[in-house]
Amino acid sequence: MKTNTFKAPSGATIKFTEMGFGTAPLGNLLGTVTEKAAQDTLEAAWKTGMRYYDTAPLYGAGLSETRLNHFLRGKKRGDYIVSTKIGRLLQVCKPSERLGIGKFFDIPSRREIYDYSYDGVMRSLDFSLERLGIDSVEILFVHDIDIFNHGTAAARDAHVETLMKSGYKALVKLRDEKVIKAFGGGVNEWEVCEILAKRGDFDLFLLAGRYTLLEQKALDSFLPLCEERGIGIVLGGPYNSGILATGAKADAVYNYSKAPKSILDRVRRIEAVCKRHKVKLPEAALRFPLAHPSVVSVIPGGVTPDQVKLNVKTLAAKIPKALWRDLKAEGLLDARAPAPK
Repeated sequence: MKTNTFKAPSGATIKFTEMGFGTAPLGNLLGTVTEKAAQDTLEAAWKTGMRYYDTAPLYGAGLSETRLNHFLRGKKRGDYIVSTKIGRLLQVCKPSERLGIGKFFDIPSRREIYDYSYDGVMRSLDFSLERLGIDSVEILFVHDIDIFNHGTAAARDAHVETLMKSGYKALVKLRDEKVIKAFGGGVNEWEVCEILAKRGDFDLFLLAGRYTLLEQKALDSFLPLCEERGIGIVLGGPYNSGILATGAKADAVYNYSKAPKSILDRVRRIEAVCKRHKVKLPEAALRFPLAHPSVVSVIPGGVTPDQVKLNVKTLAAKIPKALWRDLKAEGLLDARAPAPK
């Protein structure tokens, strides 16, 4: 598998595989995955050449980190990179009070406590390293410091203030002392990434679903800022929660909910152009974001070994340059978007 060598603004060098593995599904997101099935899926990803694994305390209330622990045992520490996240501390609670009821299944009974303070960052990393069973991670992302999770811009901004006045100092200390190589934000909205990038020395961002074949508003200001500053982007959610993988079927999911008519109509038009060029919609969706010079890796996730293998096959598909030209000509792709070569 191809690799992208990223030179962080802070000076650290990180070698990403072009495709990474997002472990949220292995935290029993939307359904239960057995331990054996989880390990089989992780091993399948390793066999394809994937060496970048992203996780978070949220994913299964620590379950995905624990499963990575089992998987990484015996593997040379220099052969892979791991990112995890801060911003939530997990607290034992009654089963009826646990996080993610109806979203995560068969997970430990833990409630989430948002904490973007200095102490919160340090405690979160300590707990994550224990669950992961390793001594360090390459990257820490500030998790979900956005309107999507906190409800209002005012609530988001209050958390941003806490981060920049307190937690940010912990991130810089960890990076300066080489406990981590880089830090950034892991969010669903590019706007807060831009806020953080303007206020601090962030290395990269894990941006979920906001620079895809369906959405390119981040080209207005955020991605040009990343290019100017040398900030990297890990692109999560390249299928916009599913619709760019399944196509515009009646029950298609967009941004974690049922896709509205306007999105279904746009995806149908994109599908029609893909069909003319004999390209499958997921092939175009997975390849597109990697053409941007700031994007260092794409992480589509996978629940089974077959899904992992399909993702790799999908990324390897040959796509004619005329597809991107036609999508732009029909107003379905931003004219400013770099096209894959």
